[in-house]
Amino acid sequence: MATAAVSLSAAATAPTPPPATTGPTSGQTQVETESGPVTIDDPTPGPAPAKGTGRDPITPDERAAARQVAAGALAAGTGVTGAAGPEYLSTELVDERSDGARRAAFYFYNYTDNTLVKQVVNLKTGKLENSFAAPGIQPPASARESTEAFRLFLASDLSADFKSRYRKATGADITDVTQVLLSTPSYVAAPADQGAQQCGKHRCLQLVPQVPGGVFIDISDIVVDLSGRVVARLK
Repeated sequence: MATAAVSLSAAATAPTPPPATTGPTSGQTQVETESGPVTIDDPTPGPAPAKGTGRDPITPDERAAARQVAAGALAAGTGVTGAAGPEYLSTELVDERSDGARRAAFYFYNYTDNTLVKQVVNLKTGKLENSFAAPGIQPPASARESTEAFRLFLASDLSADFKSRYRKATGADITDVTQVLLSTPSYVAAPADQGAQQCGKHRCLQLVPQVPGGVFIDISDIVVDLSGRVVARLK
């Protein structure tokens, strides 16, 4: 009997095991809190869909396939560095027609004849439907155009004052575009402008550089003519 009493006492004081828990299911993740692990919906976005619908943003797969079609149908030309093929600028989803098909417009700049080229591709059929070209239109610059404009500026004698001010602000010499935060608005010459009269017919950019985490260095009187590959000071 004594042995039985000991067994009953041990059973009464034994800790109750915690309830069984299940791990996160698909689309969920588990995080640790002060009160223990908690399962929540996984905030990580899933893979991008291959195709969009309606006014959905153009998917990476759609963009890559359609851009290849748009670029393959371009006439001969050159890009900002002189490489073969007009310079790619941007892409946008264009309004649907009554057929409901999604279409994308791809914009290129041809430095050979200074024209903006617009290629419209049907994202459903994968075919080029329209092509337009016009001079005198200056949309926002691409990243490669911005980089090339700043490179031409740094190689110019007109950059000497800017380099001095950058050295004063940072204590370092500037040799590369990665050392600044750079905006490059397109520039079209006004009738009274002197020094960059071709801008508008030519592809031209102004430079708005900022020291990372610091001041802007004003060089708003400088214009880079990417078509003519010259740097000018406005007068």
